[in-house]
Amino acid sequence: MVSEIAKKAAEKEIREELRIAAIKNAIEFGTAREGALIGRLISKFPELKSKMKEISAMAKEAVDEINGMSAAEIKKASKKYEKLFEEEKRRKIEESAEARLELKGVSGSFATRFPPEPSGYMHIGHAKVAFMEQRFAQMYGGKLFLYFDDTNPEKEKQEFVDAMKRDLAWLGIEFDREYYASDNIESLYGYAERLIESGNAYACLCDAAKLKESRLKMIGCEHRKQDTLENMRLWKEMLGRKFKENEAVLRLKAEIDSKNTAMRDPTLFRIKYSLHYRQGGRYAAWPTYSFNTPIVDSLNGVSDVIRSKEYEMTDELYYRILDLLSMGKPRIHSVARLEIANNMTSKRKLNELIKQGKIHGYDDPRLVTITALRRRGILPEAIKRLALRFGMSKTESAVSINMLLAENRKLIDPTAKRLFFVEKPFMLTVSGIPERMRKISIRLHPSTELGYRKYKLNDRFFINTADALKLKEGTRVALKDAFSVRIEKLGDGKAEGTYMKENAEERIQWVNEGNYGECSIEVIGDLLKGEAFNDESIKVSKGYVESFAANLDDGEVVQFERVGFFKVDDKNAMLFISL
Repeated sequence: MVSEIAKKAAEKEIREELRIAAIKNAIEFGTAREGALIGRLISKFPELKSKMKEISAMAKEAVDEINGMSAAEIKKASKKYEKLFEEEKRRKIEESAEARLELKGVSGSFATRFPPEPSGYMHIGHAKVAFMEQRFAQMYGGKLFLYFDDTNPEKEKQEFVDAMKRDLAWLGIEFDREYYASDNIESLYGYAERLIESGNAYACLCDAAKLKESRLKMIGCEHRKQDTLENMRLWKEMLGRKFKENEAVLRLKAEIDSKNTAMRDPTLFRIKYSLHYRQGGRYAAWPTYSFNTPIVDSLNGVSDVIRSKEYEMTDELYYRILDLLSMGKPRIHSVARLEIANNMTSKRKLNELIKQGKIHGYDDPRLVTITALRRRGILPEAIKRLALRFGMSKTESAVSINMLLAENRKLIDPTAKRLFFVEKPFMLTVSGIPERMRKISIRLHPSTELGYRKYKLNDRFFINTADALKLKEGTRVALKDAFSVRIEKLGDGKAEGTYMKENAEERIQWVNEGNYGECSIEVIGDLLKGEAFNDESIKVSKGYVESFAANLDDGEVVQFERVGFFKVDDKNAMLFISL
């Protein structure tokens, strides 16, 4: 009963989607068309591709209903969906790619930087910013720098630096220069002392809980009133390792009662005794991102900063520090993050899933890290197209992974070899095959010249059990790209048929008993279901593939007809992962 109710609810939702599409189509073009309705529905619910017959019937009903209405009636019916149509129109404009790739106020020489923190692996959100910065540097004839923001010794590793540089090279992003925040510590100490001497920074000995509470309540602590000499003395003790970790910090004397929480006397330096991957144990007082970034940007001649909208609250702090130090100020341009729906990029959460054994590592093909996307078979150009698609929009939204996969399919389709894959094999024995039909050559691609796979056939074939269940005695089917068969007899797990000269309309995939190999395919789904881990995020199927698969290379992409695009993940194990 429950499943029947769920089925009816799903059908009701589909019919409503089709009706909405029919109304929109009729408003825009004067009449509703079935093809437009089906295209819209499949783009929203790709899983319905396997139910085209039922969908087509429902689409026809929706078209007949709306086309039978007058223009006034259609307009009245559309009132209910005005907000939805406006939102779709706005999103379409936002997605109109590179026409919106411009920066306001750019003049003179141009230089920007890509500033990752080497505390994890790059993900698609990082790639968006890097691609945008690369494009702007090209547009304005400027420079692009690689700046590692590495002033947190507890989290950063050379492993992550190397991985990021490897990912960036694979993405095709080149830099004019590379530099590190941690190489500027001595200079940053000097700038900190200038703030202390000018009365704009003070040493605070409040414990973390008290500091957090005072900032929340917008109350200044007693250390705020210390004179310059005392602040300098405490600062020197911080540098001289006289305090334990978290026992003392250097804070900016800003506006403790500011509505902008970033300006409530933020921390500029804190004490950390962990060994740094690059500087070892040379330093104990480490600057925060908020302090070192504006200074290092100015020192390196950065003219324009492109960064995520989430940092907008810190723009005031960025400029305050540079104003107090009388340093040159880059222009800041904010842009929305690129987030993939039903996925995650949080290092902490991903590490938890790795510890729990739910994902295999940062290259798990369900993830949107660059190393995972590369392993899955996503091309750099597909990532670039998606990254630039939204321009400088500041509208936050999580896009479907299907948008990336669609871009990727456009790129791989012309070069992906076609093969047959049979899931849950069902034996079909065919008699009467002429000798001339036993030697067969099948194109590896329907339109691109990629060559042929050639086989000598015996009488026994494997077909999908799903196809076999539709057969009846007397049914005529075509073994795709081979010949047609008339089904004579059906049994448990096997069927018998005879060769036919005439062509049958129904075509099915197959592999021949003398020309096949066992393989596994992993169909990748969403990592999350709501907020929880999706236990069905990978579905494994075993079956048979044409023996030509042995000629494929590790990493090569193929299309299993009627199944989808797959990448050879492990040739020895004959394991394929979906794209």
